[in-house]
Amino acid sequence: MQTQNPFLDEIAKLTTAAMGMAQTAGEEARTAFRAQADRVAAELDLIRREEFEALKAEVAALRAEVDALRGKGEGA
Repeated sequence: MQTQNPFLDEIAKLTTAAMGMAQTAGEEARTAFRAQADRVAAELDLIRREEFEALKAEVAALRAEVDALRGKGEGA
């Protein structure tokens, strides 16, 4: 949008450019933070929640199978 005053036009352009740069800087900061968090998680040998839940379900299934096998062995 242009006004009658070229000075105000330049201020508007600079403000728009500054806002774009600030948004880009924020996105880059988020990306850097996420990369650092992933690196720390890898160094601490942490696992993701999905992996934990899958292992938890597998352990529960194995416990049920062991209990079932124990029940069959006791009846014989």
